Amino acid sequence: MTQSSKNPLHGVTLEALLTELVAQYGWDGLAARIDIRCFKSDPSIKSSLTFLRKTPWAREKVEALYLQLHKGR
Repeated sequence: MTQSSKNPLHGVTLEALLTELVAQYGWDGLAARIDIRCFKSDPSIKSSLTFLRKTPWAREKVEALYLQLHKGR
């Protein structure tokens, strides 16, 4: 097995990940789980992606929530 095939995020774009989380939790639910202003104040996929791409700690939290969601499936 290659290293990339062991990574559950391999092949998942940040946009796809975020879109799925918003579909699952909604912006309010996402903001309640991860305290990031871009999820609370006039949220959009575009503005959130811009923030997450520039902010590694926030991206890590979003990726962790995504993994948690898929672990329960």
